[in-house]
Amino acid sequence: MKARKILSILLIALLVCLPLFTSCNQKAKYTVGICQLVQHPALDSATKGFKDALTAALGEDVAFDEQNAAGSSDTCSTIVSTFVTKKVDLIMANATGALQAAQNATTEIPILGTSITEYGVALGIDNFSGTVGGNISGTSDLAPLDKQAQMILDLVPTAKTVGLLYCSSEPNSAYQVKVVKEYLEGKSITCKDFKFSDANDVQLIAQNAATECDAIYIPTDNTAADNAEAIWGAVSAKKTPIIAGESGICSGCGIATLSIDYYDLGYKTGEMAAKILKGEADIATMPIEYTPEEKLTKLYNKEICEAVGIDTAKLESDGYTAIQK
Repeated sequence: MKARKILSILLIALLVCLPLFTSCNQKAKYTVGICQLVQHPALDSATKGFKDALTAALGEDVAFDEQNAAGSSDTCSTIVSTFVTKKVDLIMANATGALQAAQNATTEIPILGTSITEYGVALGIDNFSGTVGGNISGTSDLAPLDKQAQMILDLVPTAKTVGLLYCSSEPNSAYQVKVVKEYLEGKSITCKDFKFSDANDVQLIAQNAATECDAIYIPTDNTAADNAEAIWGAVSAKKTPIIAGESGICSGCGIATLSIDYYDLGYKTGEMAAKILKGEADIATMPIEYTPEEKLTKLYNKEICEAVGIDTAKLESDGYTAIQK
């Protein structure tokens, strides 16, 4: 009788404690794989914004498998293949190389890109309509390229020759350079392409551009962003001003930029992911999201402006804000 009473007490205690053990060991409802091409401030901010948005929407129901490819497209392929094997619920591809790898890895798992300039170029879609379809959507970091090109003319009015510095393996960089070149040549400016293949030759190519040109334009290029300070080291002796495609590059080597906020871009991507995971949206019909022009920011790099002789007081009077480092 006594033994039965003790057993009853233990059973009751187990039933009371079981929910506590279950909640402690309960797995997240969704697993999201994040493949980021390379580590630099712009992409880092986009990833943080993405995670913050999903966490705000789903709380402990979401877990992240975050991987960085250290600039290697082959590593991107390995990462996303692992995500597919693990059967993650969604893949976030941060930068073009990551998106291309994810596209090749799966047609079933939802894929959201971020920090992608032009999806038609990145994914090989002719006459891109704004919606990828299938299992891919995302956000674009495209800023008005004509306005960035005009910044060169406004900030370096004596420039006759502009160097276009970018990585030859990044198709979206080539796309931006093409648009900027057409604009500048329409204003009777001579343009020269300076293509580097990877981080190994970026300094030499940048030095050549600084020697041959009056100003340099760098688009939203991941390799350039990862080597922005090295680029400045290569051009500083010539004091050649650089207009950058985004704030991270500008912070390292540029005088000014018209840039989006990459944290906000990632946050928007996270909001899209939450809708997909909760069944509130069909990724096949979700158009690519762009930053509204009114949210773009004119920024300048005080230290580099002073080094190359740009009047920062005039920049501020023209609506530019100093980059906070």
